[in-house]
Amino acid sequence: MTLIASWNVNSVKARLPNVLDWVKRKKPDLLLLQEVKCLEEAFPALEFGDLGYNCAVVGQKSYNGVAILSKTPLEVAERALPGDDADGHARYIEGVTAAAAGTVRVASLYLPNGNPIGTDGVRSEKFAYKLAWLERLRLHMKALLKLEEPTLLGGDYNVIPEPVDARDPAAWAGDALFQPETRQAFRRLLHLGYTDAFRALNALAGAYTFWDYQAGAWPRDHGIRIDHLLLSPQAADRLAESGIDREPRGKEKASDHTPVWCRLEKVQ
Repeated sequence: MTLIASWNVNSVKARLPNVLDWVKRKKPDLLLLQEVKCLEEAFPALEFGDLGYNCAVVGQKSYNGVAILSKTPLEVAERALPGDDADGHARYIEGVTAAAAGTVRVASLYLPNGNPIGTDGVRSEKFAYKLAWLERLRLHMKALLKLEEPTLLGGDYNVIPEPVDARDPAAWAGDALFQPETRQAFRRLLHLGYTDAFRALNALAGAYTFWDYQAGAWPRDHGIRIDHLLLSPQAADRLAESGIDREPRGKEKASDHTPVWCRLEKVQ
């Protein structure tokens, strides 16, 4: 079995004790991190290295930043999402590793938030960037399918796929995370042939990965599900378990996100 998890840590240095504690207890084979909010040279690679992890990081000072931690040697394939050489945001990293369930390609991604969306039917620059990023992602995911290998793209997609993925859908009606164009773009990813690992095995409502720091969202359980693991057909064939670990969100100095995870089994 190979345990793969994704977690938007909202500053890896600020949350390091919580992240290290979770890693020590859960021992993921691969951990995809988002919003590490530091340059590569400032990433705590030594601390994760002491726990047996190889680290691949695309960093940016104070903003964004993604990483892959792997128990097995990792070959980095992409350090940015293809399709726009002028995009300097640290939002995508992709690598290949020989895990226990077999060789797997993984990507850690942090999709743009997109707010505010604009007014009078005119998209804001931020919302247009989000939709353009989603289209670049779709084209890249389509290209990855041609490799016909187990592939997992995990991270903070900043997309609420369906009303069931929000405690109060009406509260998000004007938000970029829940716009019809955003949700349609996310469905286009799935329609390529990818599987939402969590939804494939969990149909119940009330499953969230993010609770805002404001308005008592966590104690009131006013959450949304915006962190996703999307699996290629070859990876979906190996899917054994999936879930959301709510426990880290209740910690002191917690990230506003919590880990989402899945286990892949080796095909005999």
